[in-house]
Amino acid sequence: MRVAAIIPAAGAGTRLKSRTEKPYIKIGNKPILSRTLLALSKNKDIKEILVSVGKSKLDKARKEIIQKYNIKKARLVIGGKERGDSVFNALKAVSKDMDYVLIHDGIRPFVTDGLIRGLLREASRHGAAIAAVPVKPTLKLVGENGFIKGTPPREYYWEAQTPQVFKRDMIDRAYRIARRKKIKATDDSMLVERLGVKPKIVLGSYSNIKITTKEDLELAKIILKKNM
Repeated sequence: MRVAAIIPAAGAGTRLKSRTEKPYIKIGNKPILSRTLLALSKNKDIKEILVSVGKSKLDKARKEIIQKYNIKKARLVIGGKERGDSVFNALKAVSKDMDYVLIHDGIRPFVTDGLIRGLLREASRHGAAIAAVPVKPTLKLVGENGFIKGTPPREYYWEAQTPQVFKRDMIDRAYRIARRKKIKATDDSMLVERLGVKPKIVLGSYSNIKITTKEDLELAKIILKKNM
């Protein structure tokens, strides 16, 4: 397989209340983004990694992440205002000989090669595969007035994660249609589902966290220490 990895990493540290943008906050002795890219670069099927960053951060990302940690597969593209814009910009820069596209949040640093390989295997069979984990809490469907309308059966619900892997032409078409129709989605698989595709679920990990809050950052330090 020839796989291009797209990493949206233009987010700020708003919810973390940090002056440092989320991708550059350190856990242990490395920035979050560097840990993510190093994990992805170890996979033999991933031939290129396109990292979407804000225009003002191109030099910072190049010097402090790609060059410092010698991530040879990575190259930078200019990110957009929202996550979808960053992914779309990167899709346009994917090399023509790539067969599949893997999309992964820049601030999920604990992705494993085993998970990546599982996703690539299922994507090669079904065209699309996403990492997810079963939800733990009981879910409630709540109306606008704040009263519970129902309690859905928990066993049918999974929490979507990244990576998410798609055939290159599939995700490209999904994004182009979404842009034309001004459709916004909370994850990439939603756009593919609109094409009538049913992505295959691959069991992710509860350690594969997205670091967005101070509590996530503290948990990340615990996970890192456990994995050392």
